[in-house]
Amino acid sequence: MFKPQAIYYENGIKDYYLGKFLLDKYSDVPKIEIENHNNIEVMRNKPNSEFANMKKNLIIGVRKTHKFVENHKTSDFLVPYTSSGCTAMCMYCYLVCNYNKCSYLRLFVNREKMLDKIIKTSENSEKELTFEIGSNSDLVLENTITGNLVWTIENFANTKKGFLTFPTKFDMIDDILDINHNGKIIVRMSVNPQEIINKVEFGTSRLDSRINAINKLKKSGYKIGILIAPVILVNNWQSLYKDLIQTLSDKLCYKVKKDTFFEIIFMTYSFVHTKINEEAFPNAINLFDKNLMTGRGKGKYMYKSEIKKEAEIYLRNLMKKYFPNNKIMYVV
Repeated sequence: MFKPQAIYYENGIKDYYLGKFLLDKYSDVPKIEIENHNNIEVMRNKPNSEFANMKKNLIIGVRKTHKFVENHKTSDFLVPYTSSGCTAMCMYCYLVCNYNKCSYLRLFVNREKMLDKIIKTSENSEKELTFEIGSNSDLVLENTITGNLVWTIENFANTKKGFLTFPTKFDMIDDILDINHNGKIIVRMSVNPQEIINKVEFGTSRLDSRINAINKLKKSGYKIGILIAPVILVNNWQSLYKDLIQTLSDKLCYKVKKDTFFEIIFMTYSFVHTKINEEAFPNAINLFDKNLMTGRGKGKYMYKSEIKKEAEIYLRNLMKKYFPNNKIMYVV
């Protein structure tokens, strides 16, 4: 259970139930008042080596941005929601590019306003819409601090139209198993080989625990998706991902395998990742490989197209063998 070493908070959170709840919950934790959760000078001035320690803090504020972004993968809109950042330390996380601004966990207490906009947008639409509410954070992890995921599901379950979806790398899902979700929630579990989890996804749940969580969620009637993400082409990646897909086939229950869908996402990386990881995790593996990667914009890298294509073919063939009846929504 995460307990922050310090809390940085905007004074305005005291006007909200959740803000008062969190201040009371962590009454014994040192607190520093800030003007803006998005611009904390003391954080901005910390060296890269302090990255892991920065993750031990909790930032609480009021979300000002509520712009929905169109999406065409597994949702209609990416929605700013109740948190941003995370307590985990995945070495490839895109938020790490701005680690001293938003990779640490920020909680936003004006949840009523955010969910109300989702519900109104959904009910005013001519078609069923799906809203991605976890693109900037992990809501399963956040729920252990705020209870927001339980609150969200309970308050969305009886709406007339629409679905909510979010990805997670965590297994702490017992709180949402026995609540009414009315089939309107799509939980997407992100998986990787255990060796990758050990070496790259610091502070996240183990593979077996994630698989068990998938099975429990399905038993409770949730719609399930699985992300194989991000695919990282380490030296023995073929055997690692073959073992992963075999393990999924062996351990996922029949109900999951009957109708789950997959997303496959290859890792992207950056110069900023490299510099931060070198200083914050000096004994960790180096994810940048100049022989496999090419530029995709200033300071950003992706796998070379021909290498990625070969890897995609390999993975699609494995999926066809072990999950022939399941849809791969996209590969990027």
